[in-house]
Amino acid sequence: METAKEIDTRGLNCPLPILKAKKALADMSSGQTLRVLASDPGSVRDFQAFARQTGNELVEQQSAGSEFVHVLRRR
Repeated sequence: METAKEIDTRGLNCPLPILKAKKALADMSSGQTLRVLASDPGSVRDFQAFARQTGNELVEQQSAGSEFVHVLRRR
């Protein structure tokens, strides 16, 4: 999937991946997508809650071993 921006939050624990994603989304236009790379297993439910609370769309979540990929679309 083509994304407008990607941020690497691997090695960071909650709430830092969410805070970095929030900052990145603030600089993006409506409809653009953000890919977030994370290593915190809690990030899966954190990004689900973040999407519900902010209205941004959680387009995709994937896990590969100890790494997680979250794709959000800016509302």
